[in-house]
Amino acid sequence: MMSQKGKKNYISQLTGLRALAAFLVFIHHFNYIISAGFSHPVQRYLKEFNIGLPIFFSLAGFSIAYRYFDRFSLTADWFKPYLKNRFARIFPMYFLLTVVAFLYYQYNRQQSIVGGIGHPFAVFLLNITFLRGFFDQLKFTGIGQGWSLTVNICFYMLAPFIFFIAKKWKVVYIQPFIITGFGFLLVLVLSNFNWYGFFGNFTYMMLYSFFGRCLELFGGIWVAMYVKKNGFGRSDNIRLTYIGFLVIMLCVYFLSKLDIVPGQEYALQSRYGIIINNYIIAPAAILFLYGLLTEHTVVQKLLSTRLFITLGKSSYVFYLIHLGLINDQLHTAVNWLNDRVFELYDKMGVDWHSPFEYDRLNLLYIFIALNFISVLLYTFIEEPVNQLIRKSKFWSPKKMPAVSQTEMAEG
Repeated sequence: MMSQKGKKNYISQLTGLRALAAFLVFIHHFNYIISAGFSHPVQRYLKEFNIGLPIFFSLAGFSIAYRYFDRFSLTADWFKPYLKNRFARIFPMYFLLTVVAFLYYQYNRQQSIVGGIGHPFAVFLLNITFLRGFFDQLKFTGIGQGWSLTVNICFYMLAPFIFFIAKKWKVVYIQPFIITGFGFLLVLVLSNFNWYGFFGNFTYMMLYSFFGRCLELFGGIWVAMYVKKNGFGRSDNIRLTYIGFLVIMLCVYFLSKLDIVPGQEYALQSRYGIIINNYIIAPAAILFLYGLLTEHTVVQKLLSTRLFITLGKSSYVFYLIHLGLINDQLHTAVNWLNDRVFELYDKMGVDWHSPFEYDRLNLLYIFIALNFISVLLYTFIEEPVNQLIRKSKFWSPKKMPAVSQTEMAEG
């Protein structure tokens, strides 16, 4: 039970939670390596292990609401630093890595980068403006996993208006359902046009757009509003951290028992899969988040350690590079090392195993290397550029809103 009742400027375990969420996404994307050789039920379970994003989105909703709900203002002087800080946090590293990806396309013509579209510059523009996330056929172009940033950008733009409606008309819990309903209307209208899948189907809308994923973000808002009103202390001893995570794990089990829709990759993309992901896993992730905020548990202590805080700060870079060019080059490097080791063994006349011949062990090497590269990129590029933009006079208000230095650093 947390003893602190007041507001915190910095919550260390939430920084560590960013790392945990990123690592869960990594496990999901490389489930085929991790589960190789195991029974079919284990393989199906790990295949549906897409639980990192609900945690990411819930955390994003909490972070924005916790910092800004009490002091937002629908004025230019408030919006300018708010949008500048959001831009400084997300855009520079994403832009740099996107440019690298499209330059790499010019070298090797990897079609996944442009989605098989014959207009790479147009696809590049849609990527750097985050618009590609609105198109089902283009959402995985460029930095494939970056589609989720379009969801975040939509939320960042709409958050002040969400807060305004919540305060003025006390409309708090119905908002996400109204937004999802509007998403259904968009699909009904726009699916009739062949615009590269621009809101082209309901599966896309529910799983890959803000309109479908908004409940996770709103859940974070609700948690922020609750702890602002009631503090971080609780009188009960119920371990919501563990209950929330257990429900998430059970949901993955039920997903693994569903049939995969023909033409799709995961049971998550089925009708019942969407219901489980958006309306059961999402509340469980919100419960898990609330537990981390209000309980002293082993998980909370682990995520608050210096290691996880360091990895959490660089988790955005990790998320952007764990698939794509850098990851591909690391796999190539591991295979090259394996060949060199066996060449050495041949010269020595020995028949030994190579430390690079095991796929799971190689994945561990790559995981460690990706984290090391992420920390370097965060330390020497992402954070310095972030601070440079924040401190610049561009889009600075006439009167800076009151905000703690810690909030400015983490916001």
